[in-house]
Amino acid sequence: MPSDLISQYVPQTDALKGKTILITGAAGGLGSSIARSASTVGCDLILLDHNERGLNKLHDELEELTGNQPGLYPLDLTGANIDDYSRLADTIEETFGKLDGLVHCAANLGQITPVACIDAKLWQKTFTVNLHGPMLLTQAVMPLMRSTGSARIVFTLDDKRKAYWGAYSISKTAVEGLVHTLSDELDADRDTNNDMLITCNGIDPGKMRTSLRSSAFPGEDPSTLPDPADKISAFLYLLSKESSEVNGQIFSLDS
Repeated sequence: MPSDLISQYVPQTDALKGKTILITGAAGGLGSSIARSASTVGCDLILLDHNERGLNKLHDELEELTGNQPGLYPLDLTGANIDDYSRLADTIEETFGKLDGLVHCAANLGQITPVACIDAKLWQKTFTVNLHGPMLLTQAVMPLMRSTGSARIVFTLDDKRKAYWGAYSISKTAVEGLVHTLSDELDADRDTNNDMLITCNGIDPGKMRTSLRSSAFPGEDPSTLPDPADKISAFLYLLSKESSEVNGQIFSLDS
């Protein structure tokens, strides 16, 4: 399906009813917008972020909006290791019994600077948050998602393959490679009805009014940018049953 069509997707009120969805970077502009919209179409949410205050605020907002309490999982991807992700997967299985969707929104901007000037520690931190953490988290929950069946993985991408974008650009380019590699492997993993057990796709939402964007472009007028809420339809589509055979696709939402 073309990007312009999934951007116009209008979910039914029960589009994600009974689904359990994990969102990383949930306290950020994009993650919280996805959480708000997803919470209104029937799913159980697990919200992961290093910002505990932001998670608690979003929890209260969603409870007031829907009457349901999302699960909160404070975790800083910068310092997380394989055992942390294994514990997360075990906690989800013990608490919810399944995992239907995983949306990767956590991101670290790093430095806007020439490659020759990148600080090694900041390079490592940016790659940990943008690439290593998401890969290890995905790997940890894939057995649970496979046993759930008809599960969805969505990576948030950002094409910045140009000068001075450094570790952010390179790590995000690597994530796009991960989408293609993983989706190709998942294509052969099907149930007895030949339905895919897990799909994997990527969305490049384009320009948005977020704190990450304002850090990269401090002189930009945020009022000229789209609200992250305007980008959510594509994410909901890829989490829904309508996208059951959509796999290995990269959708760019910038007009």
